[in-house]
Amino acid sequence: MEPAGGPAGEQRLRGSGAQGPRAGCRELELRTSLWELVMYIAFLAVLCILTFGMVSTDMYHLNKVMSHLFLEPSEDDGGGFGSIGTMADFWKFAEGALLDGLYWDKWYNNTTLTLQNNNSHIYYENLLLGVAQIRQLKVRNNTCSIYPYFHTFLEDCYSEYRYRAEDRSDFGLRNETEWRYTSASSLSPWYWGSMGLYSSGGYMFNLPKSKQDSMEKLVFLRQNSWLTRGTRVVFIDFSTYNANINLFCIIRLVVEFPATGGALTSSHFYSVKLLRYITYSDYFLASCEIAFCLFIIAFIIQEAIKIVKLKKEYFRSAWNWLELLLLVVSLLAIAFNIYRTVEVSLLMEKLLSDAYAYPDFYFLAFWQVLYNNMIAVNIFFAWIKIFKYINLNKTMTQLSSTLSRCAKDIIGFSIMFFIVFFAYAQLGYLVFGSQVEDFSTFENCIFTQFRIVLGDFDFETIEAANRILGPIYFITFVFFVFFVLLNMFLAIINDTYSEVKADFGAIPNQALQIRDFVRQSCNRALVKLKMKNTEMDTNRADKSWESKEFSATKREDVSKLPNGDRANEESHQKVLELQHGKEILGQKYPSAEDMDSTAQSYVSTAEFQQLFRYTAQLGMELNHTNAKVRRIIESLRKQKDTSGKMAEQNV
Repeated sequence: MEPAGGPAGEQRLRGSGAQGPRAGCRELELRTSLWELVMYIAFLAVLCILTFGMVSTDMYHLNKVMSHLFLEPSEDDGGGFGSIGTMADFWKFAEGALLDGLYWDKWYNNTTLTLQNNNSHIYYENLLLGVAQIRQLKVRNNTCSIYPYFHTFLEDCYSEYRYRAEDRSDFGLRNETEWRYTSASSLSPWYWGSMGLYSSGGYMFNLPKSKQDSMEKLVFLRQNSWLTRGTRVVFIDFSTYNANINLFCIIRLVVEFPATGGALTSSHFYSVKLLRYITYSDYFLASCEIAFCLFIIAFIIQEAIKIVKLKKEYFRSAWNWLELLLLVVSLLAIAFNIYRTVEVSLLMEKLLSDAYAYPDFYFLAFWQVLYNNMIAVNIFFAWIKIFKYINLNKTMTQLSSTLSRCAKDIIGFSIMFFIVFFAYAQLGYLVFGSQVEDFSTFENCIFTQFRIVLGDFDFETIEAANRILGPIYFITFVFFVFFVLLNMFLAIINDTYSEVKADFGAIPNQALQIRDFVRQSCNRALVKLKMKNTEMDTNRADKSWESKEFSATKREDVSKLPNGDRANEESHQKVLELQHGKEILGQKYPSAEDMDSTAQSYVSTAEFQQLFRYTAQLGMELNHTNAKVRRIIESLRKQKDTSGKMAEQNV
């Protein structure tokens, strides 16, 4: 085998002078991208372990059994929580199904249970923490305007709930907390209900530990009209703990009494894991949390270095903005996780110190749910970021190029689409808003129309609300939005994808580059381990060089053209320009012979556009040359005809 310093080696070095720097840069780029991909997959694996470690199927089953107990009606109690429609129904539920669900003092065969410290165990497994709390919010009288014609008929007027209209004065017997307004902590979250945003204060009382005492208290409050015309909402809060699965279940039952009369019910069941680091799996999750923090620190340093190097150019990439969003959300999640852990350890002993008080776990549950939502958004964007590395593949590059190329068309089409869409939404709201629940608010109209597009609709209800405009609205909406606009949207994407696919037909497959890079890395590793001979690689490089040398010789022969007269000089000049352009393209895009031994070179979108413009320029030059040739031929034909006529005349 000839050494690298011999003639063949010198030829290879000279021949690879143009391709060497580019191949080296490309190899470094691939190595960096693959290393970042491996590190990011490790980060994503840690994040998935953390997120799936926070939830379990036990949470769903615990919420299900609790909601079945308090929401669904039973044969003994009659109507359940969902059937509450008046204040009388509320008292019936509170004195019946609520107390039966809170106090389990008998076994299934009606034998009396011996309760430790008089504590109730719901379903015999869920410890009722402390006692339940009932709270109401009221509005003041004369908080709305009455038309003058009705002053003689109406004296009282209670508006819908607003914070400024809230009643904070004592009423009723004025001797207990249930008759006096109690302000809540500034950290307590407000409640966003169906009819308004409610503060965390109010008139509240706690139920006693025994079922009989609770029944007597509820009857006493009902007889003394604790609920009034000004009552706008009643909250029932209590918490349970299941030691079998280490889960807290924080329950809130809400009954809203709108200004229209009647009642609206809603419920919230939060199964959360507030006590952590108990089992071995919990400690494994703790180690994953430490690894997650280390990854975030490394990513922060990496992005800081990029910002210092690129400066303003850094913020022009959408992937960099996504990276910053991930880091911000991750830092917020880490900060809240530390705060939640410290707060639970401080509050747990305080909340459970008094067995006859209401432990406010709703505050912790509310922030725990926000934390879970934050982590859910974080892992969603973390998976989306995978596309940044998958773009190394030609197919995924086509997808991203399709979306970027048709973005302007889609934005322009979206404006037209939403003009028509919102026009129909307003029409539906004004025509069916007072009759159909799905059109009762403008937001419901928007969601209902999206459901119609997906095939989920109730045409009979729309027709019953308005026999003329109902069918017209439905038929025209389906025709224009579904059959016309949506198909135009799909046509834009399909046409753009066809164009991109045709353009990328000449671009080498990037997946092959990665494959070749991995193969070369494995070959080098095997050579170092003396498990593979290097002669095969050397022979292959020699063949590649011979092919390149032959191609260069052909180009050299082409350049040897006659340059006698002016026409030949112009032709020779054109040939030289074409040869120069071909050499440039040959350096950027190797020929088929070169591709046998070297990795295929990557062509960016900008380079492809440059290639396309150069091809168009060649086409224009060819057309211009053809036009000149036709003019010359026509001129020669005319000269021949003229000379023939002159010869005939001379004869």
